[in-house]
Amino acid sequence: MSHSIAKKDKYTLVTIETEKLDTQVAPGLKTDLVVLKSEGVKNIIIDLSDTRYCDSSGLSAILIANRLCKEAGGTFVICGVQDPVMKLISISQLDSILNITPTSQEAIDFIFMDEIEKDINAE
Repeated sequence: MSHSIAKKDKYTLVTIETEKLDTQVAPGLKTDLVVLKSEGVKNIIIDLSDTRYCDSSGLSAILIANRLCKEAGGTFVICGVQDPVMKLISISQLDSILNITPTSQEAIDFIFMDEIEKDINAE
């Protein structure tokens, strides 16, 4: 499989385990993201540390994850973005709408802080 899924208490970590997030990988990832949403997952982190190439179908999978999390009232973060992938994200002007952190630990911290902020605002 080209990615692994680790469900935690407050978030689910999806690790892309291939150098290319492309038409070979993206359809399976999209399917798994929809399944996660149907299972009630609302906070997703996608770790791209091993990914050095991304095409439009890979970007589409990332945007689907972002949309699913927003619809569920959750948070979506990508982390470990390599320079070639970051260039594509920047050219596509998605860096202004996506939450991007350097490491998975920072992504986890981002989600926990976002959860705390939502709890405070709900009171």
